Formats: sequence, C-alpha cells, structure tokens
Amino acid sequence: MVRAGEQEQHEGYRSKLFNFRGIFEGTGKHTKSLSIDTATSLEPTEDGAASSRSQGSKPLNDSEKIPKAKVLSKEEIAVKEAKDKLMQEMEQMKERFAKLLLGEDMSGGGKGVSSALALSNAFTNLAASIFGEQKRLEPMPAERKAKWRKEIDWLLSVTDYVVEMVPSQQKSKDGTNMEIMTTRQRTDLHINIPALRKLDAMLIECLDNFKDQNEFYYVSKDSGDSDQDSAKKKNDDKWWLPTPKVPAEGLSDGARKFLQYQKDCVNQVLKAAMAINAQILTEMEIPESYIDSLPKNGRASLGDSIYRSITVEFFDPDQFLSTMDLSSEHKILDLKNRIEASIVIWKRKMNQKDSKSAWGSAVSLEKRELFEERAETILLLLKQRFPGLPQSSLDISKIQYNRDVGQAVLESYSRILESLAFTVLSRIDDVLQADFQIQSQNLQGRRMSSVSRMSPREEIDKGSAEAPGAMTLSDFMGWGVDQGDSELKKLDSFAVTDEFFKDDDDPKQQKLPAVVTNKKMSYLENLGVMRSPTSRH
Repeated sequence: MVRAGEQEQHEGYRSKLFNFRGIFEGTGKHTKSLSIDTATSLEPTEDGAASSRSQGSKPLNDSEKIPKAKVLSKEEIAVKEAKDKLMQEMEQMKERFAKLLLGEDMSGGGKGVSSALALSNAFTNLAASIFGEQKRLEPMPAERKAKWRKEIDWLLSVTDYVVEMVPSQQKSKDGTNMEIMTTRQRTDLHINIPALRKLDAMLIECLDNFKDQNEFYYVSKDSGDSDQDSAKKKNDDKWWLPTPKVPAEGLSDGARKFLQYQKDCVNQVLKAAMAINAQILTEMEIPESYIDSLPKNGRASLGDSIYRSITVEFFDPDQFLSTMDLSSEHKILDLKNRIEASIVIWKRKMNQKDSKSAWGSAVSLEKRELFEERAETILLLLKQRFPGLPQSSLDISKIQYNRDVGQAVLESYSRILESLAFTVLSRIDDVLQADFQIQSQNLQGRRMSSVSRMSPREEIDKGSAEAPGAMTLSDFMGWGVDQGDSELKKLDSFAVTDEFFKDDDDPKQQKLPAVVTNKKMSYLENLGVMRSPTSRH
C-alpha cells in the first residue's frame, strides 16, 4: 500500500512538470528548460568541455563567441612589471619632494620649515628607517640596500642645481676669444659629495664582508643561551641588542685579524666623516638667538672651578679631563655645551672693537686667545674620546636656523655616515669583547687546573716561601746584603729581562725563560725573583 501511494505521488509530480515545460515551449522563445534533460546537458562532455546551452537551442554565431584571454610572454610580463615599478617610484618621488616644497607642513598654510631644514630632516629620517634595524654584523638586505641607494640619490640630486658663477673662455665664429660667466656646481659640494659617497660605499662594503662568516653568532636577550652577566650589563646600555656569542675556544686567529682589519677601516671612515661634519658646522653662521641666550663672560658659562682649571699657568688637557666627572653622557654633553659657549663668548670679545660695550672685558686679548685655544683643545679631545655623543646646543641651533641648502645636505649626510660608522664600530667591539671574555675564562680554568695538580711537597714549599715570617737560608747563614749586592753585580750580564715579569695570564708567557746552567746563582737572587717553587731546585 505504501509503495503504491508513493508511485501515485511520483506520477502526479511528473504530470505537473510536463505541464510547466509546455508553458515555456509554447512561447517560441529560446529559453532554458527545467527538465531533467537540461541537467544532463550541463554535465561535462567526453572532451572535457561543459555545455551551457539546453537541447534545442541555436548555436552562437562568430560575433557572439566569448573571446579567449590573451597569453602574455615572459618579456611582456617583465616590461609590464618594470613599468609598474617605475610608476610606483615616480609616485614616491612626487610625495617626497612635495613634502620638501611644503616644508613638512601638509596643511599648505606656509608654516613649514625652511628648505634646508626640511632636507636635513629628510636625510635623518631616511637613515633612521634604513639603519635603525642594523643590530648585527651582517649584510644589509637587498631590499633595504636598494631603497637606501635610490632615495639617497633623490635627496642628493638637489645639489646638482646648487651652482656658482665662474669665468670661462668662449671662442666666437670670427676666432676671437671672449670671457663669459658659466655655472658649475658649488666648490664645497663638488669636493665633499664624491668623498661622502665613497665613505658610504665603504661602510656598505664592510657590512657585506660579514656575509660568509661563521665564527660568531647572536642570541636574543630572552634566549636560554644568553649570558646572564652580559644581560645584566645591558640593562642600562644596549639592552635591546642581541648578544654576540663566540665558540667555546674563542675566535680563530684569522677571524680575529679580520675583525681588527674591519675595525681599522671603519675607524678611518668615522674620522673622515667627523672631520667633514665638524668643518661644515664651523662654517655655519651662529644664530642670533643662541648668542642672546649666552652669559656675558666665559667665567659665568664655565663655572668657577672649570674656569680656574683652564686659566692656570701650566695647562694639561689630559689632566683637566681626568679631574672632570665624565661618568654619564649627560655630564659629558653639559661640559661640551659650556666649553662651546665660552669659545663663542671669547671670540666675540676678541672681535669686539668697542671696549665699553657689554661684551667688553679687562682681560687682555692675548690671554683670551690663549684660553680659547685651550678650550678648543678640550673640545677636540671630547669629540675624539666620545664620538657617539648627541649634538650640542650650538650644533642644534646652527642646524635649525641654517638657510644654506648645500651646507644642510653636507652636514646631514656626513652626520648619518658618522652615526652608521660608530654603530658598526660598536658591533665589532661587542664581538671582540665576547672573545676576550671567553679567552679569559679559558685561561683562568687552565690556571686552576694546574694548581689542583700540584703535589703536596710543592704546596708545602710554596707555603713556606710565601709565609711573611719565614726565615730564608741567607738569614740563617748570616749572609749580608753586601755579599748579595756583589753577587748580583757579578751576574748583571745574566739579569732577567722585563719579559719575565709579565703577567702569567698571557698565554705566550707560559714557558719559563731559558736558564743558563753554567752560571752561579745565589739563593737570594732566586728567592727575590723566581715565582714558581719548582724553579728553585
């Protein structure tokens, strides 16, 4: 019964479906059928193509066929990618130079900084974005290196249009020579820009030289392999940097020489960049706002104690710095600011003609010139000993109020190269310091093992020799000091050299010096010189 009911229900559905199909077929339009045949016509054929038309419909003519997608060749794809990249770079260049023209004032209200300061900030921001992630001695990624070279070329292209007028000879059609004025790149830019580009290339090459090194590696601060002592030392300084690690036996001689060579090269780059930067800052004009903030004399700027130390009759700059508190960066920078302010005051007083003005003083010009030379010497020593110091108040004021675009480019470019060189130098020193600590630990372990292997008889002899109240053989026999002196005079030609008194920590000095067996040695000489108990027998 149930099966018969289901069959009747199925026949009823089929009749309704045929009626519904007849309605659409009577219209005479090419419409899709909802019959079971339509579903089968949508299935893929044997050749893999699926028919999208129902049975009984007309085929599409040539104009109605779907066009096939064009297949691009590899050359066309490469040209398209290069074109897209060029368009992207052009958009970036437009954005950069739009910010420079607006003076970093995106509102366009004319409240932006000068073009010189905008360029200086652009150099600084670019270096921070590129080299801020250089935490290890490893080559720069290719993407960052390409970005650095591309954008530094953009910024330096401004200097191609900073020109000066120079006389030149021109030959006319009738053969006569005429002197005309032509333009060329300004002299300071023509000299310093190629030099700075060379220093830039040397620093990048130095980082590339660490490509294949496998002598040392880095571990993060949170890693279990990191040294706890070194991590504690980095709590106050360089705590964010990874810790360099060297093998258990230390670096090899070749790796140590390689690091030292790279350190010397980077040190030369650092000195050259510092010299160019200092020269450009010296040529910049001192802003009036800085001069107005200065006291009226150098004594008030330096303070009584520093002023007395500089104005003494016999002045030693090294002795002066040894008496100063240079324990923190803030104190060093404060001393630098005071000395620079005093130099500016003394120079203005020497150039001041009216002695009755506020800048006048009873100190003679000769003494003031002498004080200025001493202050400049101290300033130079500070820059050499602490090359990573932040900019002083005078430098910041000069950069902020500078209006010379050429000087702004030279100062900022040399400053970021100086900062990069100092960073690479610090990374090399960290690896060398890690190697030194490993060597010290290994040497100390060897010394402890040698002491543990000492025989009981040797320990007794060593204890008796080192006892403060122990009686020597010369005391027991009653030998006088004169005899000892005469004996030492006789053996003066066999005196022990200074090489013997060097610290035993030096691995090269572990062997005892050659002993001459045919000379006569006194007990007094042996007890006074020899350190090892075994050398007395």
